[in-house]
Order: sequence, then C-alpha cells, then structure tokens
Amino acid sequence: MNVRPLVGLLVFVTGILATAGPAAGYKPRKLVVGFAPWENPGEIGRIASEVSRMLGQSLGMRVEPRITSDYAGVVEAMSHQQVDMAFFPPAAFVLAERKAGAKVILKSVFRGRSAYYAAIITRQDSGIRSLKDLKGKSIAFVEPNSTSGSIYPRVMLIRAGLKAERDMRVQNAGGHDAVVLAVFHRKVDAGACFLNNPKPLEAAWTRPGVLPNAADRDQIRILGISPPIPSDNIAVRRDLDPELVGRIQEFFLNLSNSDDGSGKIRKIFRVDGFQKANSRDYDPVREAYATIGLKLER
Repeated sequence: MNVRPLVGLLVFVTGILATAGPAAGYKPRKLVVGFAPWENPGEIGRIASEVSRMLGQSLGMRVEPRITSDYAGVVEAMSHQQVDMAFFPPAAFVLAERKAGAKVILKSVFRGRSAYYAAIITRQDSGIRSLKDLKGKSIAFVEPNSTSGSIYPRVMLIRAGLKAERDMRVQNAGGHDAVVLAVFHRKVDAGACFLNNPKPLEAAWTRPGVLPNAADRDQIRILGISPPIPSDNIAVRRDLDPELVGRIQEFFLNLSNSDDGSGKIRKIFRVDGFQKANSRDYDPVREAYATIGLKLER
C-alpha cells in the first residue's frame, strides 16, 4: 500500500510496506515517531530520539522519530490512516477522536494526579493585577489547538467577561517556553501556558533553561489558574492490531511501575508515569470547546 507523508504532532506514523488483516487489525512493519514543538526544538529532538529508541527495543521493530510542526496536522494524518499512535495533548485528542476515531489507551500521571492546569501570567511590574485588567492589552497563546496554552485560557477569559480577539491583541508564540519569554521580555503584556503543580510551583517558567535565574522566575505573576485539565494521553488509530496495542500499553505501564522505568519517564516526559484511560476522561475538554464556541467537526 502507498503511505503518505506525515504531518502532525507527537505521533507514531506507519512505515512502508505494512500489511493488515481484517481480523487481526493493521500491522505496520515500521513506526515513525513524530513530535510537535511544544518547547524548543533541541529538547524535542532529545525526547523523540530517546522514546523511539526505548519503544523500538521493547517492540522489536524499527521506530523512527520525526519532529513535526504543530498540533493540528496529526489529526488530519490519523483521519487519512497515516498515523498509528500519538502522544496527544487533550484538545488535539478530542479532535482526533471525532475526526479520525482515535482510541485513547493511556494518560499521564504527575504527583498522583492525571490532571494539570493552565495559567495566564504577566510580569510583576506590568501593573496588571487581574484578568479583567487585560482588556486592551496584548496576550500570547501557544497555538490555537493547545489545551493549556489556548483552549482553557480562553475559557478563563470568557468567565472574566473578555474575548481574546475582541478585547486583546493576540499572537501565537508556538511553544510554552516562547510564551514565557515573550512575557518576560515585555513583548506581550500577558501569556497563557501550562502549570503542572501550584504548590510546590512547577510550571512552564520554572522548567530548566527557560528562565535560569530565580530572580527572573520571581518576575512572573500568575493572574489566574484554570480548573484541572485531563492529562496528555497516548491514543491509537482505531484499526491498529490489538496485540500490538497491548504491547505498547504494557511497555508504558511496566515503565511506570518500576523504579528505574519511572525515573526514565520523569527524565523524558517530566511526568511520573502512565495509567489506563478512556474517552469519558476527556469530557471536560469537550465542554471547554463548547464554551469558546469551537465545534468538534466530524
């Protein structure tokens, strides 16, 4: 069969000359791992290489990493059966589920929770003290399909009586670290990014290498924190061979349940591990889409 090129996010894309049987499901001979740049490309490259190496050893098959450009392309790729498996942020997953029939198999866990948060931030010296103060100001989002860097922050603004494009000057920075740097260097008045843990604080601006000095990190003021967001997940194409799906799921669960494996997961993904997931876990994300007026098109 012909295999089309990959566009997308955090994905496991099929290789060439794959075979499928209707009973067993689709069995690719090679998995190509794609990653979207949610932070700087060098860091994404490191993560992509390590994940591909470990997964390939476990599955006994070739796994090839590719760095991709954004969150939206993987949904289209899966809808054309070019994607076998993906690491999805929540918003991208619900789109892939609706348009491509993506099936979630695992979700990430951090500090005992399968959830994280969105934060809207500004500088301490900006004079901005609340979300309402952002009217007429500039704001940076990560990109339109980023859950914590766009979807949930827009809900937060709506609940504060604001709509981003109507009431603010909007730009998309392309990554969470880029949002933080845009705020810190006063290129925008405010920004939206992820926050893993409020106390102790673990967020986009506390990550190593983003704002290296504690004094710089102290310049960031949190204007608002979202309700909990269902965590990132691993999803597969609906026709993927069940035996292969089980082996992938087993690999990540075994890593999560061993001291050495969980250490590797923390180093690579900056989460503690993975646990089983189902579609209902992501109902809050579907509600967020409805709140900002975006339809989950088929």
